[in-house]
Amino acid sequence: MSIAVCPGSFDPITLGHVDVVRRALTIFDEVIVGVAQNPGKNYRFAPEERLALAESAIADLPGARVMPVHGLLADFVQDTGASAIVKGLRGAADFDAEQAMALMNRHLSGVETVFIMGDPRLAHVASSLVKDVARHGGYIDDLVPTEVAAALTRKDSDV
Repeated sequence: MSIAVCPGSFDPITLGHVDVVRRALTIFDEVIVGVAQNPGKNYRFAPEERLALAESAIADLPGARVMPVHGLLADFVQDTGASAIVKGLRGAADFDAEQAMALMNRHLSGVETVFIMGDPRLAHVASSLVKDVARHGGYIDDLVPTEVAAALTRKDSDV
């Protein structure tokens, strides 16, 4: 059985993320959506909220599951028995940002990173942009799963 880890902070998970997981499942038997914590980021959603939203977003994808990532991704990948890391790319800027991480993860664990080109129709979708649009009352229902749109609406009404 081939296993891949699709890591990210997923704050929040978007339709672009879900698309990458869906397409990774055509290559791998199982895809673990690894919800990570980056101390350099300010999160809109708490770790348990990001886990729950990711679980809801991939619930209809057989072979996909969500797990929290604690510590180094390279260690997590080895602990899960994954043979690859899967990352979605929207364009050259994403590749430039991901290349050093892919090389470091290979150095630390021997695990390769597989890049999947994002759907061009979703190339403009980024979690940070979705949060900004939602914060200003913009329409996000075609950018994120239904549960995420509702959660962002609740967050913004609490502010």
